[in-house]
Amino acid sequence: MNNWLLQKNGWNEQDAASDGNRFLCANGYMGLRGMPEEASSACFPAVTLAGVYDQYQHRWREPVNAPRGLFIRLFFDGQSLALKDTPEKHAAELDCRWGLYRRETDFGPVQVRSERFVSMADCHLMADQYRIQVRQDGDMTLQVGISTDIWDINGPHLFNFLFQTGETLTVDAITGEKKITVATAQEAARDFDADESECRDASGVYRVFRRAVRKGETLTLSAFFAVYTSLDVPDALSAARMCCRKAKAAGYSACLQVHKDAWEQIRARSEMTLEGDDAAALALRVSQYHLNAIAPRHAHSMSIPARGLSGQTYKGAVFWDSEIFFFPMFVYTQPEIARSLLRYRIETLPGALKKAAEYGYRGAFYAWESQEGGEEGCTNFNVVDVFTHRPVRTYFRDKQIHISGDIAYALRSYYDITGDRSLLEEGGAKVILECARFYLSRANGHVDSRAVDFADVIGPDEYHERVTNNAFTNQMIRHCLESALALEEIFADRPGWLASLLADLHYEADWQLLADVRGRIARAAEQNGVIAQFDGYFDLEDCSLDEVRSRLRDPREYWGGDHGVAGTTQIIKQADVIAMMALFPEQFTDRQVAANWSYYEPRTEHGSSLSACMYALTACRIGNMDEAWRLFMKTAQIDVLGGGKQWAGEIYIGGTHPAANGGAWMIAALGFAGLRVRNGRPEIHPNLPRQLFRLRFPITVAGERLTVEITREGGRILRE
Repeated sequence: MNNWLLQKNGWNEQDAASDGNRFLCANGYMGLRGMPEEASSACFPAVTLAGVYDQYQHRWREPVNAPRGLFIRLFFDGQSLALKDTPEKHAAELDCRWGLYRRETDFGPVQVRSERFVSMADCHLMADQYRIQVRQDGDMTLQVGISTDIWDINGPHLFNFLFQTGETLTVDAITGEKKITVATAQEAARDFDADESECRDASGVYRVFRRAVRKGETLTLSAFFAVYTSLDVPDALSAARMCCRKAKAAGYSACLQVHKDAWEQIRARSEMTLEGDDAAALALRVSQYHLNAIAPRHAHSMSIPARGLSGQTYKGAVFWDSEIFFFPMFVYTQPEIARSLLRYRIETLPGALKKAAEYGYRGAFYAWESQEGGEEGCTNFNVVDVFTHRPVRTYFRDKQIHISGDIAYALRSYYDITGDRSLLEEGGAKVILECARFYLSRANGHVDSRAVDFADVIGPDEYHERVTNNAFTNQMIRHCLESALALEEIFADRPGWLASLLADLHYEADWQLLADVRGRIARAAEQNGVIAQFDGYFDLEDCSLDEVRSRLRDPREYWGGDHGVAGTTQIIKQADVIAMMALFPEQFTDRQVAANWSYYEPRTEHGSSLSACMYALTACRIGNMDEAWRLFMKTAQIDVLGGGKQWAGEIYIGGTHPAANGGAWMIAALGFAGLRVRNGRPEIHPNLPRQLFRLRFPITVAGERLTVEITREGGRILRE
């Protein structure tokens, strides 16, 4: 098995959505779904732009999909050749080593082979090399250009299209809501003679090549496509045109080589290799490819949406996935990307302060679904009832308060792992303090006791809404308050700096409350060593997962909320108490972890791709390596096999799974290798599964580049 190639034979239009995800090419600035060049919008092709959002009418705001500039359509003797016509043979593959999509299709009269990439060397560029092998004499027409047949979930989003022909084809348009210009340009180079013309219609602008062909000929065409927006430069169209012209002048091979060189540098700093199981090795490489491909290397302060750049699902929003599931791989391998994720939160602090004030609280309440500027993309009606077709009131927006604590957790982790406090100095400390202030404001006191509750919340398990004292949430809050207090020690050599910050924030009174409230936060009840997920959890119906599943009347039903089949039972959506134990391993004994793992795992639907990795991490902790391996494979293979929920009620939620991609790295590094940083120094506690005999990966801790190597005999940390 080639452990770099993700391959699929055959074509089925019903698989178009999952294939588009599986074969995604991206570079952090944009993502090109893995569909053949000629695919229509019915097959969900897209060029999804990072950080560009639009709202059409009263529908959900979502990222903008640009026109598609690697559109190629082939005709032979007047007949259109396209996958919808069921080719004689078709194969597609993603080369994860270089981020290359390849397809090979036998249409009978001709065979098409193509290769394309979204450049990691120039974030605005993508390129395609398209080869046609002729198998019988005939007349061929090749249409190459920019298609405006755009797939949108809640669109359209682009208006006032302007088309230009000539040596460089261009299409520019503006978004409806904020009038952002999206400019695209395309150049083409060919090695064959043909009659050339141009055409423009409602679906785009194209070059048309016509020629008589003979059996045995091979024709090659290279297409170069660039995207700029007015968020990038004032004259986006000129920039796109210039980018294409430079690429054409350099040629496909040269553009490909610098793209490969860029990927070599990425892999040198992050590539994790395991030996012993070929399927696992491929799955891990696919996971790392997908997460590395969507990292915002082009930006100073940008985060990663929950579905990456695979489309518009989840509104292109940034969730807690960024801090809890993406962040670990980056902070250990490419700290500059981790900084970008956290700078995004620092720069969107005003939005978090505004949101808290809207709900009557002080401090920073971060958006659950954060879009540009930290704007809240989450609505009060996030699910549609499959029976009544009416929107269902959900409480993700206003009750999932652990988001602010998740951000503080990542900020503190960044300092602990890198030893770099500059991010705290540049706004991170302020974020932690404002998140802590929010929790002080949100706390519920009692006149007859000193206990402090956090009522009316939702934890990671979204099937149980508006609960009190969710264990995960309370632990995140406690840690946030502790992190605020720890600033005094972190800046012990600069007491005046912290004092000045506290004075600027008018924080003196709140500072006095931090330690007191931290010590009074309610601790969860325990039953036979099992921590209650929230107050009253053990009073809910205790039934099996199969029993709850049997109560479904429609497979697309939403399980949570007032009327969901799981809401009144102990069946949970995803890791909650177990997630707490995975993130705070030093606060729980092996015995506690084992008791809670055995109780909660059979009661967990794993209805989120965020779930399995947390159970795998804790399974490593307690030595349950068969389960750790099973859950590792479930996590790592999600974008290999295609999986995860595609629907929440009537809402399509498909796409790639960056949280699972990050989770696969977490299981291998933090679970199998047992990587930890204590007092600024890395250490390992190997738990290698029996299926493997070697695991090796690079890390960077406190500015020093290291290599971790785990074998069946033990482990070691190598210094460069």
